[in-house]
Amino acid sequence: MMAALNPVKFLQEVRQEVGKVTWPTRNETLVSTVMVLVMVVIASIFFLAADQLIHWIVQMILSIR
Repeated sequence: MMAALNPVKFLQEVRQEVGKVTWPTRNETLVSTVMVLVMVVIASIFFLAADQLIHWIVQMILSIR
């Protein structure tokens, strides 16, 4: 059975649910953002190193005569 489509009731329920959300503080948001950026840099360096190593290995294999 499908619920009745009542936009007013829907918006009231949305507002009620949003009121239950625990929003992060400004400091928590800042710390989380910095941690994500640090992890992106670390992952980028790791994948750059892995790519260079694989490139070097393939070059060594292809240069064998």
